[in-house]
Amino acid sequence: MNAETTSPAPPLNGFVDLSVVKPDPQALRLAPGDFALRRQVLPMALDGDVVVVAIGSDDNLAAVDELGILIGRPVRTIYADTSLIRERIEEHFLEEILSGLPADDSGFTEIDDTTDLADLQKMAAESAVVQMVNLIFATAVRDGASDIHVEPYEREVKIRYRRDGMLQEIMRPPKRMHAALVSRIKILGEMNIAERRLPQDGRIKLQIAGRQIDVRCSIVPTVYGERVVMRILDKTTALLGLEELGMHADTLLKYRRLISQPYGIILVTGPTGSGKSTTLYASLSEIYSSSTNILTIEDPVEYQLPGIGQIPVRANIGLTFANGLRSIVRQDPDIVMVGEIRDRETAEIAIHASLTGHLVFSTLHTNDAPGAVTRLVDMGVEPFLVASSLLGVVAQRLIRQVCSDCAEWVEPHEDELIGIGLTRDQLTNGMLRRGRGCDKCGGSGYRRRSGLYELMGVDEPIRRMTVEHKSSNELKAYAIEHQGMRTLLGDGRVRVAAGQATPEEVMRVCQREEI
Repeated sequence: MNAETTSPAPPLNGFVDLSVVKPDPQALRLAPGDFALRRQVLPMALDGDVVVVAIGSDDNLAAVDELGILIGRPVRTIYADTSLIRERIEEHFLEEILSGLPADDSGFTEIDDTTDLADLQKMAAESAVVQMVNLIFATAVRDGASDIHVEPYEREVKIRYRRDGMLQEIMRPPKRMHAALVSRIKILGEMNIAERRLPQDGRIKLQIAGRQIDVRCSIVPTVYGERVVMRILDKTTALLGLEELGMHADTLLKYRRLISQPYGIILVTGPTGSGKSTTLYASLSEIYSSSTNILTIEDPVEYQLPGIGQIPVRANIGLTFANGLRSIVRQDPDIVMVGEIRDRETAEIAIHASLTGHLVFSTLHTNDAPGAVTRLVDMGVEPFLVASSLLGVVAQRLIRQVCSDCAEWVEPHEDELIGIGLTRDQLTNGMLRRGRGCDKCGGSGYRRRSGLYELMGVDEPIRRMTVEHKSSNELKAYAIEHQGMRTLLGDGRVRVAAGQATPEEVMRVCQREEI
């Protein structure tokens, strides 16, 4: 039996739990979808001639009165959770938009290089297109997606969201709707809608459910049309404290000692999307005080931190990391954050800044913590400068956590224990914890992400080994033996043994370290 026939009838008074009770389809059809979406009123049931409508608070009472006038019927209110009202409206609204589109795509014109600009603007302003783009953004923010992909193929278009680091297909709008969707996104991002042969970048500012959302947009031409990838920057959810990052207690204690030093360089390493910026923001927030002057140079400034001066890189007018960093050190800073060290020039300026009494934070793309030392030397920085300025290096990865709503303890397979290097004795009660899959985690068994961390402090032996051009493997062996450094894989084993992660998830992000 389907959910429509098994769900209880909506109550006609009081409060309704929308996670259990489904709206009556007949009542839903009475309200225009765009009105319901804009004003957040959800028709739930019919009581004779009266329409029972769910709202989140008394602030929506005026919208209920408007709905009554719009549909020409008496309306009565009940109350429900605001976020669940939004979810139910969006679910219904998506179906309404898709069902209202022409089955044969005849409502949308095929475009080519000769298509008139006015035609593109007209297509982008179509009601269904505007509603579809609004819905794509609203559902992405609601579901906690970090990226939105619009991907054209020969006979179809896919919309995919990246949630917890993994891409999931959300919908497939008609192929001929693709050009109109891309044109609408270009208009929002103040890009050139007539240019379809060159890559373009833009930025979109949105207000969704009372939250200020920034969207970084990248468009590239492919053989089947323009491909769009949009990064969602939600200022209300990104800023975490150090305790919330997932560092083990002993690692967190060592890291806090590092960032309390008066000068030197601290590096955070890892691939794109491993949470380096979040760690740096959390570090700056931790050490900020009214007596410190903190300045950053970033490409781009993703999240704005109160009390901290943030400078965006603008390479097109000559404001690079290196040039910006030269200016920053003349601004009397105590602490400096450089978004990324990409070349020798930036590295040397950052090192000289640290040697003249500044605490410098930055990121590098290396596989592990010891690799950052050899990477700087490979860039052409003198080993003695690296040795005298570097305080410590953190390598990190992001792993999906087992969903707490559907987690269960299961018997482990011997192969997966051997693969990650664990024995049954090291597991909690000799069992592994996995998620079955539920509505909260989208059936994946995973929900939310946490960091794996590898922290190497730079002590006297590490400095000596750096000057002697020792390899990263030798640095790593020393740090493990004498500093008690836990590797990324070792941190992953701790998470698996504690029931917070699965072996396959740890190996997914750490397997390169084992090759």
